[in-house]
Amino acid sequence: MLMQPMLMRLKQRYPGSTIDVLAPPWTEALLKSMPEVNEVIINPFPHGELQLGARRQLGKQLKTKQYNQAIVLPNSLKSALVPFFADIPHRTGFIGEMRYGLLNDARRLNKKKLPLMVERFAQLAEFVDHDIPRPLPNPVISVSETKRDATLHKLNLNLNKPVAVFCPGAEYGPAKRWPIAYFAEIAQRLQNQGFTIWLIGSAKDKEIAEKIVSLGNHGCRNLCGSTDLTDAIALISCAQLIISNDSGLMHLAAALDRPMLALFGSSSPQFTPPLSSHAEVVRLDLKCSPCFKRECPLVHFNCMMKLTPDLVWKKLCALLPTLNTGKNAHAEKPAQRNIQGL
Repeated sequence: MLMQPMLMRLKQRYPGSTIDVLAPPWTEALLKSMPEVNEVIINPFPHGELQLGARRQLGKQLKTKQYNQAIVLPNSLKSALVPFFADIPHRTGFIGEMRYGLLNDARRLNKKKLPLMVERFAQLAEFVDHDIPRPLPNPVISVSETKRDATLHKLNLNLNKPVAVFCPGAEYGPAKRWPIAYFAEIAQRLQNQGFTIWLIGSAKDKEIAEKIVSLGNHGCRNLCGSTDLTDAIALISCAQLIISNDSGLMHLAAALDRPMLALFGSSSPQFTPPLSSHAEVVRLDLKCSPCFKRECPLVHFNCMMKLTPDLVWKKLCALLPTLNTGKNAHAEKPAQRNIQGL
């Protein structure tokens, strides 16, 4: 989601451009929902594996498409190999991992000037000496009513009550996850206010969600591992409220412009905030946070443990009068330069 403003800018600069994106298979459905994307090319390489011969072969296949430019978002050497082997004449990216030669438009990143990841990606759509236009547009995705209804039917869900979606996982590590007992307590309070609770995440989050359910929340639906990405997007579009850790689902909820509390502990909203006017960041201003570690290096985990359910509930109370109306807001269906993005 954080690269979409870059795609918007490319389309603004080059209205007739065709933008293809080389990306992992799990992102395919999301990328196809972006109107800026022409084609999604599946990146078959597992994280961390070089597979030099296979990358060379993929590059040769892409050479026939005659791309004018490749914009390489990851800072790894491996990510720059395919556009090099594809002989794409203009290969843009930030300096990293000795990629000189692989990138011929290698740029030095000014982290102070561009503190947000979304700004850093957007900068690569500009000429090297040009600033990004501000304000950047927020990422945006939409869900058709047909897709939403099909997903609800598939999962045997309904919208008889206002929906609160919890996203209790975080792929990076436990230091980004609000405690299970805290999610469970907020779930109980919201159910008392008339909400139904859906727990959404990957199969890796299923155990976390089961524990939330077991702590007095048997009316909650644990959907972790039961949805693909398009299902998750459709379900989030139905919600009157999302409570999420700093995760990929947080960014999807922001792109859907749903009311959300985004819980930050070891990570920083100064780097990857939810980009929506309807999202509110909830965090504690501790000296040890953000540490950007997978697990709390000080063991106490105060950045999340001291972010109590009472503190979060105070944030919710200001929203409850408008959220608890029984009305469900849904997303509506939206109405030659060749570029490959990685």
